[in-house]
Amino acid sequence: MIKVQNTINAAIEKVWEFWTLPEHITKWSFASPDWHTPYAENDLREGGKFKSTMAAKDGSMSFDFEGEYTLIKQNEAIEYVMADGRKVEISFEATPNGVEVIESFDPETQNPEEMQRCGWQAILDNFKSYVEKN
Repeated sequence: MIKVQNTINAAIEKVWEFWTLPEHITKWSFASPDWHTPYAENDLREGGKFKSTMAAKDGSMSFDFEGEYTLIKQNEAIEYVMADGRKVEISFEATPNGVEVIESFDPETQNPEEMQRCGWQAILDNFKSYVEKN
């Protein structure tokens, strides 16, 4: 598994809400400023499904990111299986320095692992910035 992490300077309840509510997901779930997430839906329960559309702002490319939840522990952990069968585990831990978010995911085989790690880290960094500014 590939792991990315960051510490968010906010309360655990806010971090959880901003991570899981579609109206927030559309504001941070992209890796670079020339992309955006115009659509997100989220049925946050074990067996529930999620889907978001990531798209280049110039309209040249888009893809859906989707999967099904296998574990939900409010303010603690989320696990899911992506549409292609890869597994993702996310932990949320309140610390004296903020909420530590650790995301571990199975790599896909089309792109180098370092490229995947950098992309997921960029999205997590975007999340940190969004939460701390709002």
